[in-house]
Parts: sequence; structure tokens; C-alpha cells
Amino acid sequence: MDYRRLGASGLKVPALSFGTGTFGGSGPLFSAWGNSDAREARRLLDICLEAGVNLFDTADVYSNGASEEVLGDAIKGRRDVVLISTKISLPMGDGPNDAGSSRSRLIKAVDDALKRLGTDYIDLLQLHAFDAGTPVEEVLSTLDNLVRAGKLRYVGVSNFSGWQVMKSLGLAEKHGYPRYVAHQVYYSLVGRDYEWELMPLGLDQGVGALVWSPLGWGRLTGKIRRGELLPENSRLHDTASFGPPVEDEQLYRVVDALDAVAEETGKTVPQIAINWLLQRPTVSSVIIGARNEEQLRQNLGAVGWTLTSDQMKKLDAASAVTAPYPYFPYRRQEGFARLNPPAV
Repeated sequence: MDYRRLGASGLKVPALSFGTGTFGGSGPLFSAWGNSDAREARRLLDICLEAGVNLFDTADVYSNGASEEVLGDAIKGRRDVVLISTKISLPMGDGPNDAGSSRSRLIKAVDDALKRLGTDYIDLLQLHAFDAGTPVEEVLSTLDNLVRAGKLRYVGVSNFSGWQVMKSLGLAEKHGYPRYVAHQVYYSLVGRDYEWELMPLGLDQGVGALVWSPLGWGRLTGKIRRGELLPENSRLHDTASFGPPVEDEQLYRVVDALDAVAEETGKTVPQIAINWLLQRPTVSSVIIGARNEEQLRQNLGAVGWTLTSDQMKKLDAASAVTAPYPYFPYRRQEGFARLNPPAV
């Protein structure tokens, strides 16, 4: 397993990490992902650790805390060999302080997560969404106190916009608070919006990307192809409305290119899609998920080899879309391009 620095921090993380949204699955979204119990979760962690995958990502909202509880059970006796990443800020109840990133909410949410995980510290805490109702200084000062208390090692964010990340980094620099070293983002061959603003920001500011849904919300599994009906057992029947949208023609164009590269390499469509991500700038780790051992082992096969430059170009071309304003002039017009070379 290749290990990479997480942004500009000193923490090294595996190129592949494991997402535990399938642990203890309940509700319309998470039950469709999977419902691994503690016994199955321990087996999946065994396989991960054997392969060198030691970073496990979860969140308090995953099955209302059940994912953290199952993960906590699965890591008993081996806390010192794993890295735990969890996320907070999304609603965990209907009360006025059951969501967001206020001081009271963060302190309680961290303590609750520690209890569910059965540990006294979290390696990486990420804010699951930007809280526009809480001053950024309040958020950062609270995170600073939690780091100083030894409850958190590193901090990051997830699903923030560029200005939200940059404002936070600027205030952290001004006041000496911990800087965000990670940004958990959606990025895939059928979802390259990350490249327009957040990737250049990550390069400039030393913020590493942890990629969620690298297979485009289950669309790049190799089971969806042009002219064919969606398989009956696809979870997209139940979960498509929860995830990022993709135009059919864009999806089919990418799948056609993936099929061509699969024929050249002998690798599976998911392995190629993940390997492409591992060669992109700022990507510290790609979060893979699995409902069972077979899926996990297949996804682990995305490392240990490299796509050629021609294969990367083929996938780049198939997945390219017109950049939104104000970014498209920098891709199309020579004067803009000379002043602002693309990050990729």
C-alpha cells in the first residue's frame, strides 16, 4: 500500500481508505448501502489491515451513530494500529442545538462520538457541512480547545465551497488555530467539479482530498452500460435521488472509455476508475466501501499498478465537461490560460 501525506500535515494515510457507511445500516439510504454487523465488520477490517489500509472513515449521521458503534467494536484491541476519521455537524435530532458547528454542539458531538467509538481520541475530525449560522472564529477556537485537550489529532472539512475553506484557513492563520488539512469531497470520472476551484485551493493551501463515492454513486461498477436497463439489484433504484446527478450521455461516454481501458489492462471498471483518481493532484486517499468481502477485495485491486499516460488521456477526454463560469475562459482563451495554467 502506498502511503501519502494528508495535505500539508505530517500524518501519512493509505492511498485507499475504508468507508464504514455500510456498518449497522438503517433507514432508506444507509440500509441500501449495507448493514454489516460487528462480526462482519471485524472481518472486513482484518482484510483491510492485511492490505495496509489502516484509515477508517465514518460519521455520526451514518445510521444515527450505529456505524461508529460497529466500528468501535471492530477495532477493539487494535486501536493503536488504526486511524479513525469521523464527521459531525449534520442533524442528529430535531432540537435547536442538534445540528451545526456551535461550541456547545461540537463539544457534545465529539464526546458522543468518542463514546460510540470506544476511544479517547479521534485521528481526524471533519465538519460534515458548513454552518453559516455560527461564526467561523467560534468553530475554530472550539476545535483548537479539543485538539489541545487531546480529543482530536487533526481537523478537516467535508463538502465545503472554496470561499468557506479559504475563510477558515485565513482565520486559523490569523489566530493560530489548527488549520484544516483535509477536505472530504465528491470526485469521480462522472463528477469532476472538484477540479475547478477546490483542487487549485488544495494545491495552494496544502489541503489533501479524501475522495468519497469514487465510483460516481455506484454508477461506475461496470454494471451500467449504454442501451441496457438498470440491473434489478442496483441500489440506484433506491438511492439515486440522494446522490450527485449525472447526465446519461456523459455516463455512457465514460463507461465506454472505461470498457476500452479494461480490455487493454485486464482490470475491472471500478479498479480503473479508482486508479485514475489516485493519479490526480491533491488526492491523499480514496475512500472505498464494500458490502461484503468480494467487493472489498476487488476494490483493493485498484492499487499496485498504474494507468499509462495514454490511458489517462483517454479517460480525461471522455469525462471532460465544459467548466462553469468564471473558469471556462481559463480553459479556452490563450491570454487567460497563460496567466492561470490549469491544475491538471
